[in-house]
Amino acid sequence: MHHHSVLLVEDNEDVRAAIAMLLRVEGTGVVEASDGAEALDQLHKGPPPCVILLDLMMPNTDGWQFRKAQIHDPLIAKIPVVLLSGAGNLPHHADELGACGYLKKPIDVDELVHTVWRFCDHAEPQLAI
Repeated sequence: MHHHSVLLVEDNEDVRAAIAMLLRVEGTGVVEASDGAEALDQLHKGPPPCVILLDLMMPNTDGWQFRKAQIHDPLIAKIPVVLLSGAGNLPHHADELGACGYLKKPIDVDELVHTVWRFCDHAEPQLAI
């Protein structure tokens, strides 16, 4: 069975587990990363996800550092990114980072599912990871 996949980059383990579980129940494959460095690693290990759900404020490699590295890597530069953050001025951050959208924490479940499917519907199905 084929599934679309998402890369979920979130340092809070409880938040990451809850979002991942929700998306998996909805039929989406989820690859998890706890910071930007781990996310970059995951992107080079397997097939590209439909979309990257990216927290901004993380230890080690934060969302800004991740996006800088992603944009400069032609193999992963075109994968769309949606910010997941409680940061203020999120529309501005999304614009400055070239993100395709944003979801403010606490995340609205319906909005999350709708956002993921908006991106996954336009991609070729991936094997569940």
